[in-house]
This record gives sequence, C-alpha cells and structure tokens, in this order.
Amino acid sequence: MPAVEYQRSGHVAVVTLNRPEARNAMSPEVIVRLADAWEEVSRDDGVRVAILTGSGDRAFCSGADLARLIPLMSGARQPEDDFDRRVVEDPAMSDRASLRVSDLDKPVIAAVNGAAIAGGMELVQGTDLRVAADHARFGLQEVKWGLFPMGGSTVRVPAQVPYPVAMEILLTGQLLDARRAYELGFVNQVVRGDQVMDEALRLAEVIAANGPVAVRAIKASVKACLGRPEREAMRLELDHGRPVFATEDAREGPRAFLEKRRPEFHGR
Repeated sequence: MPAVEYQRSGHVAVVTLNRPEARNAMSPEVIVRLADAWEEVSRDDGVRVAILTGSGDRAFCSGADLARLIPLMSGARQPEDDFDRRVVEDPAMSDRASLRVSDLDKPVIAAVNGAAIAGGMELVQGTDLRVAADHARFGLQEVKWGLFPMGGSTVRVPAQVPYPVAMEILLTGQLLDARRAYELGFVNQVVRGDQVMDEALRLAEVIAANGPVAVRAIKASVKACLGRPEREAMRLELDHGRPVFATEDAREGPRAFLEKRRPEFHGR
C-alpha cells in the first residue's frame, strides 16, 4: 500500500497518511506523495475541498521519520530509491508537502484522528479547518531535544493562538489535549474518534456546495491580507473580490436565491 492514499468523491478529495505502524511519520515516500497529492488537488478543477487525515486511531502524524527522512536530509545516508532521490533533488518538496509554503487556494480540512506531534502539528497549522478526535493531542517537542521547529511553527502558532500560549507551546514542548486546543481556537470541533471523518466530510460538503470561485478567492484573500496594515489589506481584498462578481457563479447565486432553489455552481 502507498504511504499516502488519495481518493476523490464528488468535489471532495481525501488525502490519508498511511503508515499506522510508524504513527504516520513523514518518510521520504510520504513527502513525495503528499507533494504530489497537493499538486493534484490544485490541478483538478473538480476538487473543491480536501481533507487530510491519518490511518488508524493512534496518530494523525508523529512528525518526521527519524530513521528515514532526517538521516537523508542531513547526509547521514545516501538516496536508496526514487523517493529518496526526489526529496534530495528538490529541497523545496518538503515545504510543499507539509503546507509550510503553499499556493493552494482550495480549503483543506484536517481530520485529526490521533496525536499530531512536531511536524504533525505543523501539518495541522497549514490547514484551514480542523476536526479533532477527543483523544487527539498536539505538541511541538523539538525544543526538548535541542531542535528548532522549522515547519512554520514560530510564525503560525503565534498567529493562531494567543501569544503567551504560543510561547508556552513552543518553549516547553508540552502537549495539548484536544479540549484545550478547542478552547484556544486551534481546532474547530472535538468529536468522538469514530466521528472525526464523518464531521470532516460534512464540513467539506457544506463548503463544496458553495460557489467554488468565491471560496478560492476568500481563502486567497485571507492569506494575502493576514498581518498586513489595514489599508493595504483592504486594497488586496478588493483585488481578490472584484473578479468574483464577474463570474457566471456570481449571477447564478442570486438568481437561485430569488427562484428559491439550490444554486448550480460550475466554477466559472
């Protein structure tokens, strides 16, 4: 079985980390297949929303594979297969795979089925909505081992939770349980473990039923405007919003409302 599975049903793509025996740790194969999956999500006009989850019920993702990925990146071992070679030849692939650097304008929902530690929590940070199992845990434990969380955590965590809490997470390496993550606003919902995918799929279908051009433009605008001075951000918002009103979808939506029916959006 591949280390990452990709399935599409209707307008929703499901990307599953599939190494339960290794707590879904990110190996070179995972990096390559994840990067390819995000490229497919971006390329396929039929996909409107993606869900990212892990196999099993123990771990969403435990971070980098210390036996396979880290020695390869540090030069301690030489490439042994095509996955290794692609990771070495394209250093930016890890950033694309982990959503550290991404131009993906379609929403990604994290269905956090278990522990999201180190690079696993950084994967969650790169998503837009999050549904967590009640037994899920989150943490950045790099500092405990004298390491730096370089997957975007020092940028994103302070933007996604209050500053003092962000510093506690980053500097202590202690874990958050799912309920605490919800109280902080880091996740949208906490549900029983057997309900995680159902709830993620429900959210995905709600979003997929909305105007896809509008959805993509809204995400792009939020990402472009975040952290910018208000006047500059307002100008950028207009740049993203105005083209939406020139689309067929923007005519279909109000027409469907007046005719008391569900709109039929075609993404153009």
